[in-house]
Amino acid sequence: MTVHAPATSANLGPGYDALGLALNLYNEFEVRVRDDARTTVHVEGEGAGEVPLDERHLVIRALREAFDRAGEKAPGLDLVCVNRVPHSRGLGSSSTAIVGGVTVAAALLGRTGPDGGPDRDWIYRVAADLEGHPDNVAPCVYGGYTVAYREGQEWGAVSGAVDPRILPVVCVPGWRLSTERARSLLPETVPHTDAAFNAGRAALMTAAVCGHPRGLYAATRDRLHESYRAPAMPLTLGLVSDLREHENLPAVVSGAGPTVLVLCSVTEGDADTESPEIARQLDSIRGRAGKDWDVRPLHVEPAGVWTPSPHP
Repeated sequence: MTVHAPATSANLGPGYDALGLALNLYNEFEVRVRDDARTTVHVEGEGAGEVPLDERHLVIRALREAFDRAGEKAPGLDLVCVNRVPHSRGLGSSSTAIVGGVTVAAALLGRTGPDGGPDRDWIYRVAADLEGHPDNVAPCVYGGYTVAYREGQEWGAVSGAVDPRILPVVCVPGWRLSTERARSLLPETVPHTDAAFNAGRAALMTAAVCGHPRGLYAATRDRLHESYRAPAMPLTLGLVSDLREHENLPAVVSGAGPTVLVLCSVTEGDADTESPEIARQLDSIRGRAGKDWDVRPLHVEPAGVWTPSPHP
């Protein structure tokens, strides 16, 4: 079977560890079950020559963990990864691997959802446990715009459709930043006024993304994480500041960085690169970013992880 797992952008400014967006850039995982217990891994594209090609590969680890949780033994596998999501850039590459592995496990275990496809709720719970935080996992599994949370010992998520007037644009740098490094810079406590500020902006973000894009600029302000991470990625925060102050664009750090996400929009109709409004915004972004950033307009992936053939 083949699984397509989408890139994601998390936090979206004020929604630290809660808000996420699925993007139409995919890592593709093809798996064949072997007649023996061996495992082989082949990687093309992003990460080729860098990631382990054995049981330590993240897709295989996630798949085997899912089998363990189901009380079953995983079979031998041949895994081929075609990676298009940049590694360590704040676009959820590790989430695609975890979700991809658990999705394959769900298929092999016969766990299907109400629509006959993969059991997304089970995949989400297992993948969120493995990732440790749900903000990238949720949009990768469910697609669209997601609000992820934890209630007691259970992970939860709500997915909503994104207003078609919005077009995500990512600015991907040539350098990397590990999530662990970015998280290590965050303080253990924050002022109550900053927490209250972000709570209001996160609520506004949901309204803006799901029907009121005029609110995007105000909704993308943050006081909980972006400024604290500046020492690890000064160029990223510099570009965010330039786009916001000089171009009036709703720019944020994508996930843990160093990619920058800009939520471009049009006043009416569907947003795409042929729109004069979007073209002007793209020109502004490219002008501010310069040659060191790969500026990519993308679309929202509405359905999350998917398999192109009928689910086994």
